[in-house]
Amino acid sequence: MFIIGDFARHGRVSVRMLRHYDATGLLRPAYVDPASGYRYYTAAQLARLNRIIALKDLGFTLQQVRDIVDEKVSLGELRGMLRLRRAELETVMAAAEARLVQVEVRIRAIESEGHMPTNDVVIKSVPSVRVAELTATAASLEPEGIGPVIGPLYDELFQCLSSAGITPTGPGVAYYEDAPEGGGRISAHAAVQVSAPLQDGTFQILDLPPLDQAATIVHRGSMDTVLPTIQALARWIDANGYQSTGYPREINLECPENRDDWVTELQAPVTRG
Repeated sequence: MFIIGDFARHGRVSVRMLRHYDATGLLRPAYVDPASGYRYYTAAQLARLNRIIALKDLGFTLQQVRDIVDEKVSLGELRGMLRLRRAELETVMAAAEARLVQVEVRIRAIESEGHMPTNDVVIKSVPSVRVAELTATAASLEPEGIGPVIGPLYDELFQCLSSAGITPTGPGVAYYEDAPEGGGRISAHAAVQVSAPLQDGTFQILDLPPLDQAATIVHRGSMDTVLPTIQALARWIDANGYQSTGYPREINLECPENRDDWVTELQAPVTRG
């Protein structure tokens, strides 16, 4: 047998934690000396300790851990609990990775401050274009608000077009408006150029109005990293005596499987200030 300190060292836990597990009935000592009160553990109890620590690290409550290690939870229930916890952790990891991307984007935006694009921005008129589109409301224009909305919209749109026998004739066009309900919400439009009659239904076919003047710039890379390009365009607009009159359209010129290789033209409607 091991005294509590030795058992704690072998189990790589603290004595305080073992005392807590004893008090809660999660891991009782194999023997307690009635005279001294010393706790003694066996090597066989390391297996239970390992399971307790593993389950606790997965985020289960102590009551859930107790039920599992005491076999009050069936194998099927345990499998379901572990899969659910795995999905929760994957969601947390994905959110953390997305935040890291946006931190890097902000760093790049800060580093680009004071650098004015010269030949990158072009003023041009944009003709009316016929598109098929689906629309949904995003919580905000921030990447974590737009990303989970616009991507699934495009997936659904292309499925609808395929079912309707309509083939896109040009690039995708994502554009945004303030949502009628306000509160910073955004109406996100996932559109793609088509040659088909106007219609309303599961999806809509409409003519996007022309832009008499648009300040345009090309962004290369994932749209998750578009912020420095957007802000470079904004600085150019301000420095050259123009005023923005709406959200930039995003024209998907190239969309290979690797998002880092995407090429997107931003078209910001402007007027002379």
